[in-house]
Amino acid sequence: MVVTLLSAWLVASQKKGRRQWGFWLFLLSNVLWITWGWHDRAYALITLQVGLALLNMRGVAKNDTD
Repeated sequence: MVVTLLSAWLVASQKKGRRQWGFWLFLLSNVLWITWGWHDRAYALITLQVGLALLNMRGVAKNDTD
């Protein structure tokens, strides 16, 4: 959860580099949540995290074009 909160903080930055780090940390947090969800058989959580990971990949790509 700490990684997710730090990611949100960085994504809100005006600086491109910090936003980029934020999106990459969001992707890390997606992996961490999926790992936990797999362990607990929380398939809805896994599905949510896969969707959010796709949006974070879009954020990485769009941030590169700024």
